[in-house]
Amino acid sequence: MKIAFYGSSLLSSYWNGAATYYRGILKALAGHGHAITFYEPDAFDRQQHRDIEPPDWARVVVYPATEEGLRSVLSHAPEADVVVKANGVGVFDRELLEGVVRLARPDALRIFWDVDAAATLDEMRDAPDHPVRHALPALDMVLTYGGGPPVIAAYEAFGARRCIPVYNALDPETHHPVPPDPAFACDLAFLGNRLPDREARVEEFFLRAAALSPDRSFLIGGNGWETKYMPGNVRHRGHVYTAEHNAFNATPRAVLNVARDSMAHVGFSPATRVFEAAGAAACLITDAWEGIELFLTPDVEVLVARDGQDVADHLAALTPERAAAIGKAARERVLAQHSYALRGDQVAAILAEHVARILEAA
Repeated sequence: MKIAFYGSSLLSSYWNGAATYYRGILKALAGHGHAITFYEPDAFDRQQHRDIEPPDWARVVVYPATEEGLRSVLSHAPEADVVVKANGVGVFDRELLEGVVRLARPDALRIFWDVDAAATLDEMRDAPDHPVRHALPALDMVLTYGGGPPVIAAYEAFGARRCIPVYNALDPETHHPVPPDPAFACDLAFLGNRLPDREARVEEFFLRAAALSPDRSFLIGGNGWETKYMPGNVRHRGHVYTAEHNAFNATPRAVLNVARDSMAHVGFSPATRVFEAAGAAACLITDAWEGIELFLTPDVEVLVARDGQDVADHLAALTPERAAAIGKAARERVLAQHSYALRGDQVAAILAEHVARILEAA
């Protein structure tokens, strides 16, 4: 099938945390024989901070972030069997969604792929004129990268015909154990961009833990933290490119995951970083959220913290041997149950089921 995917960026993870999710899912889908074209705007300096060049498993069209560029890429929507609009493109989100609904062929599968479902649903509750609310009757389904039963129920209550979570996962070809890199040496590392709905939780789980552990070293990576006050035992790395993720995860004693506010509230929303860290056999400490045990077993494959004090306590008790054992167990779990190959199988089955349903109706 020909798939037209309108998203933020496949080529760059710069201010674009969904990049590795897109790569993993779409690479796996291409392995099922689907022909994928990814349309991404030239915006937010992403093209100046590429992590990868256009891959051989997808055609990438980079278009100017202008009305003319928008019209140009939407003109190709009628050529596709499957038309996908992902949220968070950052420019012309409403126009892209409306254009996909309007221009896709009547027999094409229309999908809204929500990589921040909890936040989108909050917006929809507060805005009766939200573009997703208007589009739902014309969409065949909503796919999300997390949220579990609460997100499914919420989307269906808004009128979605189907809502199916397709969770983050691991591509072992890109995220795997590597030798330590002194540039990332520390007791605890955190990777994530500075965002309004994450900052307070980073203050609690990372910065407070650092303040409580003055004899330990901490490293924070991601955009936007350069102006943030931090304890003296915290180093700021800045943007960490995808090619550096393995060393960033494999070198520290432990790696911290901090969910954004909405995802922590809803639960069932493991961030991409969870699987990437596990793939590198990192010892992961995560803030507590409902559903974690569906992905990793607490105290065996992951350490769970309720607050910064718990993080500090975990670090104080964490020996190199236990950290290595937790990282090894996490890697084995995600390789067995949470690979992008498996997620690709899931999405391929969803597409095949839709085609079979159309043929049956005909």
